[in-house]
Amino acid sequence: MTWLDSTPAHWSTPPVYARYEVQLGKMLDERQITKRFLAPYLRNTDVQWEGINVEDLPEMDFDESEQDLYALRPGDILMCEGGEIGRCAIWDSDRRCFYQKALHRLRPTTDKDDPRYFVLVMRAAVEAGLFTSQASAATIQHLPAEKLRVFRYPAPPIDEQRAIVDRVSRLTAWLDALVTAKHRFLDLLAEKRKAIVATATTRGLDPKVKLRDSGVPWLGEIPAHWETERARWLFRERDVRSETGGEELLTVSHLTGVTPRSEKDVNMFEAETNEGYKLCEPGDLVINTLWAWMGAMGIAPVKGIVSPAYNVYEPGPRLVPAYIDALVRVPLFAQEVTRYSKGVWSSRLRLYPEGFFEVYLPVPPTDEQQTIVDHIARKTAKLDAMRAATERTVALLNQRRSVIIASAVMGQLSAGAAS
Repeated sequence: MTWLDSTPAHWSTPPVYARYEVQLGKMLDERQITKRFLAPYLRNTDVQWEGINVEDLPEMDFDESEQDLYALRPGDILMCEGGEIGRCAIWDSDRRCFYQKALHRLRPTTDKDDPRYFVLVMRAAVEAGLFTSQASAATIQHLPAEKLRVFRYPAPPIDEQRAIVDRVSRLTAWLDALVTAKHRFLDLLAEKRKAIVATATTRGLDPKVKLRDSGVPWLGEIPAHWETERARWLFRERDVRSETGGEELLTVSHLTGVTPRSEKDVNMFEAETNEGYKLCEPGDLVINTLWAWMGAMGIAPVKGIVSPAYNVYEPGPRLVPAYIDALVRVPLFAQEVTRYSKGVWSSRLRLYPEGFFEVYLPVPPTDEQQTIVDHIARKTAKLDAMRAATERTVALLNQRRSVIIASAVMGQLSAGAAS
């Protein structure tokens, strides 16, 4: 491995198995849960570079032999076997806890390593792409135990490891503080954006306009000259199927609304053919039936096709499609349509046409709808520019952090230099 070639001559390059016992977690099998030995366990998502989540953990059965095999001890390193493979953190708690098959447990068998240093090495390895293959993007990556055990890493003497950890901590502390501040700013921008859209679509642009009670709980007061109407009188369901499936495939997300699938980086199952998918025209409202409760809906920007499980609605002449696109993505609207969705579990609610048609919407005059759309575009363009600039800054800060860590674990960062 090229990253080992440039390490100091007095460093060693042991394989993982020489210093750690590697044990994959227990496979979750809900059919075998007896509730006789229930205990909390950690999942892939609970292990992040910043630490390990210990709140609201699920439980599964661990019999007496499994408790010895899968129990965690302070100082154990947990590493993701799939997903962002190699992502790891140190278990530093005395609480009784176990882990599932999505994680490897690395338990030190010598006193030659500082676990904190080993985590730095793994972070550098992950960011260098050492655990990923050149397989198709749709292929789910994994890190088998046999591959992990023979992985060689740069290992200075333990005193030097500790000095490197301290040095990296000092150098990255200010970067982490800046990144945290930038993320807070991004959260504020997102909230500001939501407020602009919500206020404009449900109250209009004139703060002095006379208001009246809409009679619709989720709307409250609206401008006195606005109307309200059930969706059934504003939309017509469109259920026309593609004969070839060759049209532009669109996807519907609560984050981005309706967008061409070709513009999204998704690793999802694709059907062998799109014949029978639903056609939608530019300006049609498309609702992801299963995820409507999350706000997965919006206006189609181009002609295309969507999953047969989605619903497509053609807006009538009283609506400006861009206004509807903004309105339906207001969080309050998603909450409202949830009332008309069907399903036993909150995470599996479905919004069918008969439910959607019961929802009341505000209906400003069409020229005012267009004015609202133009206002939102101007205001959010400024926020989006600030967001993009902030995200670029965060990327640069994270890149700087990665360079510091990579330099440190390859012996190119002086551990003894003053910070």
